Amino acid sequence: MFCAWTVLQSVHPVLASEPDRTASDAVAKTPASLKSVLQDRCVKCHSEGEDPAGDVALTEVDSGNVAGDLDRLQSLIDVLDLEEMPPEDEPELSAETRQELLAELRATLHAAVAVNKQYPRTPIRRMNRFQYNNAVMDLLELESIVFTLPERMLREHRGYFQPASGKMPDEVFVGSRPLGKSQMIEPRLAGVAAFPQDLRAEHGYDNQADHLSLSPLLMESFLKLGQSITESPDFKPKNVGIWKSFFAAPALETNLEMEVRTRLKQFLTRAFRRPVEDAQLDRYCQFVQQSLEDGFAFPVAMKSVAAATISSPRFLYLYDTSGQPETATPVDDYELASRLSFFLWGSIPDQTLLDLAADGRLRQPEVLTQQFERMIRDRKLKRFCDSFPSQWLQLERIISSVPNPDEFPQFYFLKYRDSMHMMLEPLLLFETVLIENQPITQLIDSDFTYRSDLLENAYGELATDPKRNGGAVQAIRFRRLPIADRRTGGVITNAAVMTMTSGPERTQPITRGAWLAGVVFNKPPEPPPADVPALGEKPAEGEEHLTLRERLSMHRKRSDCKGCHEQIDPLGFALENFNPVGAWRDTYENGRDVDMAGTLLRKHRFENVIEFKDALLSEKDRFAQALAGHLLSFALARPLSAADRVSLEEITAAVSADEYKMHTLLRQIVLSEPFQTKSFPQVASNPRL
Repeated sequence: MFCAWTVLQSVHPVLASEPDRTASDAVAKTPASLKSVLQDRCVKCHSEGEDPAGDVALTEVDSGNVAGDLDRLQSLIDVLDLEEMPPEDEPELSAETRQELLAELRATLHAAVAVNKQYPRTPIRRMNRFQYNNAVMDLLELESIVFTLPERMLREHRGYFQPASGKMPDEVFVGSRPLGKSQMIEPRLAGVAAFPQDLRAEHGYDNQADHLSLSPLLMESFLKLGQSITESPDFKPKNVGIWKSFFAAPALETNLEMEVRTRLKQFLTRAFRRPVEDAQLDRYCQFVQQSLEDGFAFPVAMKSVAAATISSPRFLYLYDTSGQPETATPVDDYELASRLSFFLWGSIPDQTLLDLAADGRLRQPEVLTQQFERMIRDRKLKRFCDSFPSQWLQLERIISSVPNPDEFPQFYFLKYRDSMHMMLEPLLLFETVLIENQPITQLIDSDFTYRSDLLENAYGELATDPKRNGGAVQAIRFRRLPIADRRTGGVITNAAVMTMTSGPERTQPITRGAWLAGVVFNKPPEPPPADVPALGEKPAEGEEHLTLRERLSMHRKRSDCKGCHEQIDPLGFALENFNPVGAWRDTYENGRDVDMAGTLLRKHRFENVIEFKDALLSEKDRFAQALAGHLLSFALARPLSAADRVSLEEITAAVSADEYKMHTLLRQIVLSEPFQTKSFPQVASNPRL
């Protein structure tokens, strides 16, 4: 893994020559030309006042204070790097000036982060519903799930997911919850009701710490939930893997008090992810002893203490122990074990990780790498696939897609919809890239895909093997097919994305562009102003002869919308040949040709969707860094800050050097400094409080 100073030395040797310099020294080295460029080219729009463009005022920014606000510094880097500024109707910066400014600003960022290594703190948070289910299953070694999880979009049939093999089968049988109640028929504990689903945060995923609070009402629900689990009629020896070692009564000659203590010590250490304190262990042991003295059978007493354990805040909450607030400090081995396990397995660490943590060996780079390799080949990796890719791609949006049945009757299949087949295609692609350790560029432009017969027919001229027999509605057969036509393949041109970013009767290029900006570049646009009316599904009277691009051009005249549309529109219109259900079209209903041509990042001209994919692939480092950002945010359960950008650049360099392999990307996330450290930044007080 590249260190920050190696990268810094390459872009600005002078700044990198003195690793122990002070923050003021780093600030003093910022570009002398910055203020003049801002004054000449930016301040006209971004000046102090009531309404600076983009709510960004640059009047007071100069070489003396640019490093004082890392988020603003990162914003300057981004708009220069993406060539978002100056706007298209303003004179361009010369390529030489732009590159000089970028080099200086990046060096300033690296220097400032190196001097004051501090990342945002991940707040204490509870497990989400998905994690709780997995954690209870693993702790008790259940042979069934605890409760049904509709959020698992891709359901495995016939055990196709075998990461240890390094190969996905050519034919898989899968299902999806929205296909019907039959998909919910799976072994689970009777009488156990799930708490409400945790929704994906606007800034990330359903594991984001600032969304996972625990109200008194929810705490009471967890207490009842723990009891309902151990009191379920299915909570029997054959379904509970630890029954014999934990719940079953010991032999008569056994020292009962010592046996209870031994069992509880191991159980609580696993549940709380670190050695249990003696005082706490004493309280749990006393609870069991009192239950036994009150006449309860041994298994009943142990069920009660198990229910109390899985309702305990020490089980429910994920948090880091206290550290120094001034700078980032290493997490301890137990914290590292939990971060690793919840990232890849969505659950508590197994005994191997806890043993290594107890020995103080897990943080050793070679040991940590070995554990990563072990975990990435374990079947529990399916939980990562059940959680991350569907949220990254925002596939929950397709469930509410309702194309006009009169215009798109082929979308509907009996009472089931094509969308339920559509959503499985990108998820199977992601699983294959992961299991086979393929380059992440396959997610942009794959040479294979998985499709059901029904989905193949729905693609029309883009189908690889059309005219098949429809297919089942429960366990659906998906076949691995080669992609011969590059108009399809990858996650950005599949039918699921095209459908969920369209309205009932027309495509929505702005929605598609915003989706691409967020998913592919990790740069989601700001929400539109509330007073901007939506473009109608149907052309207004007198506009029937216009293309959608022409209608949108007439629709948006506001200056405060212009900057975002300059970035979003080329992305959205690049996919305009795909109709509202993902089928190919060359013309609109009015006979006008679809105009999808554009320029990516103001430098890659494209005339068709294949050239658009080529343009994206020419920026594969940018995509790798964006995907790394998504993964790091998911792994740390928090939004990223400018301080994380240095590590993302290091991760990208390592991934690029290894042909963009998926395992390398995930490994570098685990080896990164933000993943292995914790920070406790001081929160500024509010003088009005």
